[in-house]
Parts: sequence; C-alpha cells; structure tokens
Amino acid sequence: MRRREFIKFLASAAAAWPLAARAQQPERVRRIGVLTNLSKDDPEDHARNAAFLEGLQQLGWIVGRNVQIDYRWGAGNADRNRRGAAELVALAPDVFLATGTPALEASQQATRTVPIVFMQVSDPIGAGVVDTLSRPGGNVTGFSTADYNTSGKLLELLMEIAPNVKRVAVLRDDVSRTGVGQWAAIQTAAPRFGVELRPVGLSDAAEIERAIAAFARESNGGLIVPESAPAIIHRELIIGLAARHRLPAVYAQHFFVTAGGLISYGHDTIEPYRRAAGYVDRILKGEKPADLPVQAPTKYELVINLKTAKALGLDVPHTLLDRADKLIE
Repeated sequence: MRRREFIKFLASAAAAWPLAARAQQPERVRRIGVLTNLSKDDPEDHARNAAFLEGLQQLGWIVGRNVQIDYRWGAGNADRNRRGAAELVALAPDVFLATGTPALEASQQATRTVPIVFMQVSDPIGAGVVDTLSRPGGNVTGFSTADYNTSGKLLELLMEIAPNVKRVAVLRDDVSRTGVGQWAAIQTAAPRFGVELRPVGLSDAAEIERAIAAFARESNGGLIVPESAPAIIHRELIIGLAARHRLPAVYAQHFFVTAGGLISYGHDTIEPYRRAAGYVDRILKGEKPADLPVQAPTKYELVINLKTAKALGLDVPHTLLDRADKLIE
C-alpha cells in the first residue's frame, strides 16, 4: 500500500509541476515607442504623456510590469525626428505613438510594418497618410486635429475681440502642407473683414522676432497663430513679442493662453491621448491599424485671458465672455 501511495503521489506532483512553472513565468512585457515633435522638458508634452499613461493603466498596462515605453523627442528638428524614429525601430517596439506630422513622417520613413498611432496630425488623407478615415489601410491610424476651416474661425475671433485691427500677421509653417491649408482658409475669410494679411515664417526664433518687430511698426495690427509644431516650440517667444508690441493675438491651442496669450480656440490637446491608449491597447491585443478608423476632435475650447486683455486695453465683449469655456483672471 505504501509503495502504491508513493507512486501515486509522484504522478500527481509531476502533473502539477508544469502548472506551477507556468504560474511562475513572468508576464510578457510589450514595448511602445513614443516619438514626439516637442522637447523633453515641454510641460505640454508632460501633460499629454500623463494622460496617455493614465489611459494605459486603466486598461491594465503598467510600466515596469507588462509594458515598457521608450521615448524620443524631435524638438522641432527634422534630423532629430529621423534619428529618434530610427533608434526606436532598432528597439523592436510592438507599436509606435507619433505626435505631430514631422514625427509621423519620420516614423513612416523608419518602418512600414510596425503599427503607428498618430496624434496632432491635420488632413491625414490629403497628406497621403491614410486611404480613408474609416479604413486607414497600411500600418497607420490615429487622431487628427481640427480641419482647416478652424483657422478661418481664428480670424473671426480676432476681429470680435479687437475690432480695430486692420492688418493681420499670420505665423505659419510655410514648409508643411498643413501650413498651406491653414493660410488658404484664413485668406478665404479675410475679405469679409477687410483686413490685410501678412505671412510670417517660423523657421527660427530670429526670423520670428525680426518679422513681428517690423510688422508692429505700423498701427492696428494683430496676430493669428494657427496650430503648428514650430509655433509650439517658439510659443514663449511669440507670446512675449505679442505683449511687448501690444498686438492682440489669437491662438489655436489653449496652452498659449494659460501662458499669457490673449485668446484661443481649438480642440482639446490632452483627452485624445487617453483615447490613444485605447487604440494602443487594441493593437497590442491583435487588432490591425488598418481596421481602426481615424478619429476627429470631439471637443473644442474657447479660452480668454482677461488679464492680458486688460493689459492691451481691450474690453472683451459679452458675446465672447458668454461663450468662453475658460476665463483666466
């Protein structure tokens, strides 16, 4: 009896060993490569990344346990974006998150097989990034920004808050397809207000400072700053120049206004990163980017800095105050 019981015990233990071994196996760690066109110390980049991490955590992805994230920052430099994309591909990520058109372009040049979720990209169809919004095709999908008509809305807001403006400098990224589309939308809206438009390039800080100083020598001027990577990179300079030369300025993104700008109208730049975590989760679980539709903005915000308005001697009309989502005093 004892011999039979001992043999039975050995058989049961042997059957249990594979189960115990599997239970002790560490959880598979997946890898995400993040390439952003902003700089490493940019507070807006930190806020976006925090939202992305929060979204991942809610879906069960914990950094250091079952996912690893590698970051590279382009800081508005094409060479840095290309180098960062190449370095990330060499790390064999399961999926890319690319913020901004320059970062997306660099990611696509680096790989046509690794799934890419893009953020902050205007007109992805016109740019040749996807086939259609509903079925992107290829290895790319993501979250687009506002359409070009929103740029015309910026001119309307400028004239509403500063009706004496007769000349408008448009700070545009003149080397991108997005910049061309934004400029065309503002040109279309301009005749309705009888204003003169003047394009200002954003290639470097010296060009921006020189052009705005020259523009400000004449009276009744105002600024429009559509959404672009160079504008974000140089936003402290742009906000400072607008204040120094007493130029009312309207921006496409709220963080210009929280940093001292006058007024902004544009899509929420943080919430889409929580939603992007959902796309990354689905890709890591086996879905294809080609089958995930490109998503457009769902929320727009009007933000006004009343302190800046007062410094410029502007009385903000009640029509704007009543529509504002946020007032900074």
